[in-house]
Amino acid sequence: MTSKGRTILLSLIYFLLIRHTHSETDILVQGQKLRDGEHLASSGGTFRLEFFSPGSSRNRYVGISFNIADGVLLVANKKVVWVANQDNPIADKSGILMIDELGRLTISHSGGSLIVSNSVQAANNASAMLLESGNFILREQNSDGSTRQVLWQSFDYPTDTLLPGMKLGISMKTTDIWSLTSWISENNPAKGTFTLTAGFNMDDETMLVIWWQGNTYWISGNWQNGHFEFVPRLSNERDISFSYISNENEKYFTYYLNKNRTLSRYMIDFTGAILEMTELAPFGAGACSYGSYPGCVKQQLPACRKPNDQFEQRKGVMSGEGFKFDGNYNMSLFDCRAKCLNNCSCIAYAATDYNDTSCTVWSKGVNFKESNNSYSLNVYFLVQKKAMWWIWVVLSVTGIAVLLILCFLYNFIQRKCKQKGEREAEQEILQCELSASTSHASISRKRKLFEKDRKKSSALEFFSFESIAEATNNFATTSKLGEGGFGPVYKGILANGQEVAIKRLSERSGQGVVEFKNELILIAKLQHINLVRLVGCCIQREEKMLIYEYMHNKSLDFLLFGMGIVERRKMLRVCRFSIR
Repeated sequence: MTSKGRTILLSLIYFLLIRHTHSETDILVQGQKLRDGEHLASSGGTFRLEFFSPGSSRNRYVGISFNIADGVLLVANKKVVWVANQDNPIADKSGILMIDELGRLTISHSGGSLIVSNSVQAANNASAMLLESGNFILREQNSDGSTRQVLWQSFDYPTDTLLPGMKLGISMKTTDIWSLTSWISENNPAKGTFTLTAGFNMDDETMLVIWWQGNTYWISGNWQNGHFEFVPRLSNERDISFSYISNENEKYFTYYLNKNRTLSRYMIDFTGAILEMTELAPFGAGACSYGSYPGCVKQQLPACRKPNDQFEQRKGVMSGEGFKFDGNYNMSLFDCRAKCLNNCSCIAYAATDYNDTSCTVWSKGVNFKESNNSYSLNVYFLVQKKAMWWIWVVLSVTGIAVLLILCFLYNFIQRKCKQKGEREAEQEILQCELSASTSHASISRKRKLFEKDRKKSSALEFFSFESIAEATNNFATTSKLGEGGFGPVYKGILANGQEVAIKRLSERSGQGVVEFKNELILIAKLQHINLVRLVGCCIQREEKMLIYEYMHNKSLDFLLFGMGIVERRKMLRVCRFSIR
């Protein structure tokens, strides 16, 4: 083998060894290169550092992420916890992470290079290490490999995620501020418009504050007795311990995990909501766009907008030109929505590039065509919901009406039941009195001729008012037979076809229940084959009626005074033979 061949083989072996080492180690030494496709892993395997593309983006970034399998439940399924070049994406896979000759962390690529660490102290013997805490440190080593000093660490430059041991606060020595800043979107880790910081004032009030576009968006309430006033879930729990540290060098909040928990994170998303490790939805902290939560600062809207105005997503193409905010604004979709809401002429908005860095809003007069091709956009149209106060008025009136009807029905049924009970009780008492009054008379008559009539007379029937009204055609004039001192008499036909004469006592007759019972008892005692028989009675409220067998030859006074002498003799002769 020639010297050139040996050189190529040795280079190839060295490259493979270095690549294998990089894929298994947690350290990047000075002079080594971490290329796109290679990674570092923390000693316990919890975190890894590598080049990645977020979401559907084609850009490449250097970031630290949880070293776990896909599909594990995370915040919005997002594993990345820190990004080195969040505002400087790489367009291809030519990126290389390395420590240069001055001891600085740098990323070089086909389009140039950028410095990750801002350490001013040069080091001839530097290395970078990914710790099991998720902290990526640049250190100067001693000759024995121990750490002489930490030159730079990622924990001092958080992006959107707070890990155990990280700080939210301020360093009095360096004036560095430790804060979280939202991504623009899930596809773009560039700095968004929401920032979570620790707030301190002269009155020793300490709290967490979310800022949006330079204005206060949400506050956690004061830190007192180990918890935040408005966010108990960001306070001490069984497996998470929050604490506040204040001394002459620094003031900050931090938290740590107890032994029974291995993974944890808090992050601020592009809508300003704080989410926890396993949460797929905000739990109140900063989630002001999802509803009204404690600590939210009311946002002012123009008079043309209402708090319940919403947007509806459609996929397609807009025919007219809109006003475009380019990528220099670093606007998230949430910010684009706010721009549209604060513009009274805006009817729709959309992110108009694949990195979600630009925003376009449209005014009235443009057309929209639904489609699902490569040129289509997710356009959000304003849906102004009119005040529905009248629905509540109608529902209230309807509810009151239904309640009144139910009360009326209840009272009506109660009254009917009471009347029915009283009527049945009255009928039972009356029946007992009739039975007692007629028993002696029936015993004294032992004639077989009256046996059938006695049995009939003892079976006094009580009729309902409705059945009597139906029998008399509702007491029609044509059914009226005559009228006496105590009221009119009607002819009726019962449901079984029996013809009866019905004596309806008048309210003006002065005859009460006592007189009515006396008449019933008297007639019951006088039951005779040649006397008209009492069939029954009707007692209902003020109505009192006696029901007799109908007499076809009319009454005795008609025979005596209402007929001619000849007809009268014939009828009396018939009656005489009938009696015999």
